[in-house]
Amino acid sequence: MTIANREQTPTADETSSRRKPLRFDFNPIFRSGILAATSNPLISRAVQRYGMRLGAARFVAGETFDEAIPVLRGLNQKGMRANTALLGEGVKDPETTRAVVAEYKTDLDRIATEGLQVNIALKLTHLGLDLDPEMAYRNVSEVVAHAARHNNFIRIDMEESNRVDDTLRIYRRLRADGHNNVGTVLQSYLYRTPDDLEGLLPLVPNLRLVKGAYLEPANLAYPRKADVDRAYITLAERMLTAGGFTAIATHDERIIDHVIDFTRRHGIGNDRFEFQMLFGVRPQYQSELARAGHRVLIATPYGPNWYLFLMRRLAERPANLVWFASNLIRR
Repeated sequence: MTIANREQTPTADETSSRRKPLRFDFNPIFRSGILAATSNPLISRAVQRYGMRLGAARFVAGETFDEAIPVLRGLNQKGMRANTALLGEGVKDPETTRAVVAEYKTDLDRIATEGLQVNIALKLTHLGLDLDPEMAYRNVSEVVAHAARHNNFIRIDMEESNRVDDTLRIYRRLRADGHNNVGTVLQSYLYRTPDDLEGLLPLVPNLRLVKGAYLEPANLAYPRKADVDRAYITLAERMLTAGGFTAIATHDERIIDHVIDFTRRHGIGNDRFEFQMLFGVRPQYQSELARAGHRVLIATPYGPNWYLFLMRRLAERPANLVWFASNLIRR
């Protein structure tokens, strides 16, 4: 039985009201502590010095695209697609943004030459959003146009809540300018997301749905995991029935089971959605989904600037931090 069977399974509210004794949710405190640690210079220096040897390579395909190529090819050979991203964000000078654009264009050329089923995911702050939204638009438009020449696709990642408006504005502008090979991301923990989704649906968009990995205040985002999960399911159902393409980005088996059951009951084909998961997180489960006939895409980043990415992965699941710490002890 999956959680989608509403006639036999109690709702989340009903289950919560019956649960005795009530349990304290430590997830927000855990996430806050890890994410706050990213700004600690001692932790930053230690992790950046030893992190790749201690296990960061589990989540990052390499520090160069050449190193990432065999990893991407291996995922394709297992029946899974992938996206890749040059790790980085918050660029403070125009010259660096141009170097990022050039690297992504080179990556797209290499993907085509290698015959890989891989697309690009990128952050707008890596392309100058914090410097000038117009600069970010020019840069991402150039990458999207280059991807179109290879019949490839660009995903614009979502960042902190104060960048949502600019990100969605740029996405809409790209679509208005005729770029159809581009999608973006919505985060279920933000209260505003249902309204954002309704505003995007007329575009018949390609959207990835995530729970959210940034530290946001309680007046902007759900602090409780149960509320984030409930919002995720509601948003996923709306996306799946509204048209377009939906990327269900989660490792939560309950949600994945729900989506599988929901799409079967509503006759939504595999060409309308896929499951997206992170490289290095539950690889056996990823393979099982692919063998069962589901579309699976693995987010497989690369690059030397992997520190913030790693810390967010550790904050998402206690098991990730335990695994990382166990590697440290064994050393």
